[in-house]
Amino acid sequence: MFLLICCFALVASTLGCGVPAIKPQVNGYNKIVNGHNAVSGSWPWQVSLQDRSGFHFCGGSLISQYWVVTAAHCRVSPGSHRVILGEHDRQYNSEQIQVMSISRAITHPYYNSQNFNNDITLLKLSSPAQLTSRISPVCLAYSSTSIPSGTKCVTTGWGRTGQTSSPRYLQQTALPLLTPTQCKQYWGYNRITDAMICAGASGVSSCQGDSGGPLVCENSGVWSLVGIVSWGTSNCNVYAPAVYARVSYLRSWIDQTVAYN
Repeated sequence: MFLLICCFALVASTLGCGVPAIKPQVNGYNKIVNGHNAVSGSWPWQVSLQDRSGFHFCGGSLISQYWVVTAAHCRVSPGSHRVILGEHDRQYNSEQIQVMSISRAITHPYYNSQNFNNDITLLKLSSPAQLTSRISPVCLAYSSTSIPSGTKCVTTGWGRTGQTSSPRYLQQTALPLLTPTQCKQYWGYNRITDAMICAGASGVSSCQGDSGGPLVCENSGVWSLVGIVSWGTSNCNVYAPAVYARVSYLRSWIDQTVAYN
């Protein structure tokens, strides 16, 4: 098993996904609401989705030079919105960001806007992202990926915090994965589907503006996208589980969509 994990890490790093050139500092996974500033450039797959005025409305994750994954409920419009890569400080104009136009937004055909089932959209960039130390893709969880509940993972974004509706710096926070049963006990057995994964209820939470952004878990130095920020309580209750689109469940649709487009 150890050999298998090492080989996975080696393959991932040679493919260039999931290994930030600038190492994240997550303080044993420290304690976005109740998060803290990320190290600049340490989450190189994080994207900001903005309208043409520069207003940030959702997050996303770079998964290859041409593709970004976000939430379907962000309702991205290729003509009206753009992808910002490499951003950390939203008020600093000298960062080496890349502003990318979107050629296609492909939403899961079975996305349900009533219950947020299959809450995923793939964005194809009009031109390839130029990969740098601050811009690189995240690995995707495999269909067979199973991560034990209680595992601490990390979510990042510029969403509402306890102090402000729009923080200046990219925020990060670590939070534990929950079992489907734990999540269903809180939200109800009819609301949580196989396409959802829950995390948090630990004093931290994703919030409005974080939608579409990443929930990533680390194994042997390689980070994989496990969830996409989807929904939760309207007041971002830090003791309620936040719900994410489950990437392992959606992986085959992602692969097929990328392959045929």
